[in-house]
Amino acid sequence: MSYAIDFGTSNTVVARWNPVTEQSEIINLPGLSLQTAPNSGLIPSLLYVEQAAENKVLVGQQVCDRGLDTQTDPRYFRSFKRGIGSAVQGFLPELDGQTIQFEQVGRWFLQTIMQQLQTTYPDVQDALVLTVPVDSFETYRHWLGQVCQDLQVEQVRMIDEPTAAALGYGQADQDVLLVLDFGGGTFDLSLVQLNKTSPQQAQPLGFILKWGDKNLAETSKQRPQSARVLAKAGQNLGGTDIDNWLVDYFATTQNLAVTPLTTRLAERLKIQLSLQPQATEVYFNEETFDSYELTLTREQFEQILKEHQFFERLDDSMTQVLQQARRQGLTVEDIQSVLLVGGTSQIPAVQTWVQQYFEAHRICSNRPLEAIAQGALQVTQGLEVKDFLYHSYGIRYWDRRQNAHSWHAIIPAGLAYPMNEPIEVTLGASTDAQPSIELILGELGNANSSTEVFFDGDRLVTRQLSDTQTLVQPLNDQDGSRKVAHLTPPGYPGSDRIKVQFWVDQQRTLRINVEDLLTQDILLKNQIVAQLQ
Repeated sequence: MSYAIDFGTSNTVVARWNPVTEQSEIINLPGLSLQTAPNSGLIPSLLYVEQAAENKVLVGQQVCDRGLDTQTDPRYFRSFKRGIGSAVQGFLPELDGQTIQFEQVGRWFLQTIMQQLQTTYPDVQDALVLTVPVDSFETYRHWLGQVCQDLQVEQVRMIDEPTAAALGYGQADQDVLLVLDFGGGTFDLSLVQLNKTSPQQAQPLGFILKWGDKNLAETSKQRPQSARVLAKAGQNLGGTDIDNWLVDYFATTQNLAVTPLTTRLAERLKIQLSLQPQATEVYFNEETFDSYELTLTREQFEQILKEHQFFERLDDSMTQVLQQARRQGLTVEDIQSVLLVGGTSQIPAVQTWVQQYFEAHRICSNRPLEAIAQGALQVTQGLEVKDFLYHSYGIRYWDRRQNAHSWHAIIPAGLAYPMNEPIEVTLGASTDAQPSIELILGELGNANSSTEVFFDGDRLVTRQLSDTQTLVQPLNDQDGSRKVAHLTPPGYPGSDRIKVQFWVDQQRTLRINVEDLLTQDILLKNQIVAQLQ
């Protein structure tokens, strides 16, 4: 049996493949999932730490049932996904003598879900698929891979969220699809081409994190198909940001305190405004006698979005994707369907924005919450995913003009892997009698949409970097990992000394060869630098 987990910033969805009906289905986990329609099956991405040292936590609906999601408490965490793998600016909470990293919060969250899943469905040990945002850095994917290594599951795979959504929407008869995945933490666009293949060609691929092959023979018989990712773009922008903007608006206009309670009220207003032109939320605390009455119209709501350059940021990502498509000979008219995924995609102003680019009959929005998890199951049912590198990778160097370190891209974004030919770079010594050469490699974010995560009070929020700033995640900046060449005899400035070849293989592993040009010795051969999850 195959299962999939769509770990989201606001909500998490678990799905499984039913071999009898040959269909995917959303499942409920007792105690963790919401039980009321229309959101039945959703697990709120909330966590409360009861005892950090004993790994005792509450997750999902458990947090809501005890009213812990409306309290100002450092033990309560929401929107923690966007802090995973990010260099968070500001304080981190300390609980029970431990500094709590967001990677640990996410690990607790997923482990609790897996424990409940294994209790309810013992056959989850067969195969599991996890989804990731398009704009996630390798540090996030690597963290997810580490979490998976601790799971008692035979085979674990990973797939981009928008690619999964294209499959989950049931648009297999379409050729070219654009998925707009707009959830609580990220805005992702992915242009996907679906091609049917013969059963002999079909392979149950996707990026494999754990390599057991227990069910490959059975799954390869199902739904032979391939999905080729043609273009993609993304940024850290989501419903959580909108909630924060609404709270800030009421803090300014009504002197409202910024608390988890008022954030929850703002979120409810936002959801109501997707269904009606005006919304009101009233709250009264019988113990403190505090009362709130918040009212907002759609017109006011959309003005708040405009003040935060919301639509300009959406335009930036759409422009990136359409430019990538044009480089492959595709126009807007070639895109047959636009699939809206995620709760934020249900905002009327967002749907109106999409209609500026595409006619209404090409836009589908009827499966916003379940499509990703259900589509992710397709990689266990004979789907071959052909992908490319979303970010570029480069080396750090000293920029004498700026008197600071900078980065030079070596492997460009958009490159399909495995690479057919390596990329070569020659390097020389920078000081007299230099005994070795070090390289620091990094993953370079998209300069057009780079964001950083920071604390505003106790809120985890993001801000957009300027066009001249590039967010970089070093890959090997640790002791023992930087050195790529011992020079014997020592090197001197003025001539090239080593040749380095870079390439990415089928398993998305970044490898290098290093040759000493003076002695013609091979110093490193097929050396793994980083696993690009």
